[in-house]
Amino acid sequence: MKSALVFANKELREILRTWRIWVLPGIMLFFAVSGPFLARYTPEIITAVAGNQLGGLTLPPPTFLDSYSQWLKSLTQITLFALVVIDGGIISSERAAGILVLTKPLSRTAFVVVKAVVHSAFLGVLLVGSTLVTWALTAAIFGAAPPGPIWSAAGIWLALGIFYVALMTLFSAAIPSAAGAAGAGIAAFVLLSIGGIWKPLADYSPAGMSAHATSLAASSVTTSALWPVLTSLALAVIFVWLATVRFRREEL
Repeated sequence: MKSALVFANKELREILRTWRIWVLPGIMLFFAVSGPFLARYTPEIITAVAGNQLGGLTLPPPTFLDSYSQWLKSLTQITLFALVVIDGGIISSERAAGILVLTKPLSRTAFVVVKAVVHSAFLGVLLVGSTLVTWALTAAIFGAAPPGPIWSAAGIWLALGIFYVALMTLFSAAIPSAAGAAGAGIAAFVLLSIGGIWKPLADYSPAGMSAHATSLAASSVTTSALWPVLTSLALAVIFVWLATVRFRREEL
């Protein structure tokens, strides 16, 4: 247990001292700040650009729900894509450089599990911080920002984010190169996005998580995402377990 805690501390310091502390946090902070402003001024921008081409069509005034929807769309599209690419080397990059920590009393199982847990926790902290930013800006710009829709939607998205961290842990353990693992992750991302169109799959699997989160943020109507959340978390555990099995058989 002590060796696992030491390695977790090492992993956290590595995140804070390398490019990882800038890329994903930078992406999330950018959309957290720009989203509320974009939601507020998009109708005016469209009207100014389109001019008379709208044919007298009047766009509805934006509300805080538009800001929430903008935030969740950025999370479910660009942020998830970036997460997949970044975590492609979660294990393979360190393996290519030589995993010196395994010469110490740290098992391969603990190595994989700590990696997945630390990166999931890091994602959770980023999500809370960036959601606070967009929530505060939404309140300042629109004068109202009920917490229920945005935080419920963010909670659903976090389960999806943990699912992808676990999936990339498995790919990175099974595929020698970070680029290859990232490619497999992108393929999985695309397939799940397409699979979400099929309602039975969307209702009971991670394929429907993005739609559930975005719908909740955009309409303030409670939707049941219990089964997709439970399935995503269960699959995350299975993926990490498979990654440990695969990594234990690896010749280093």
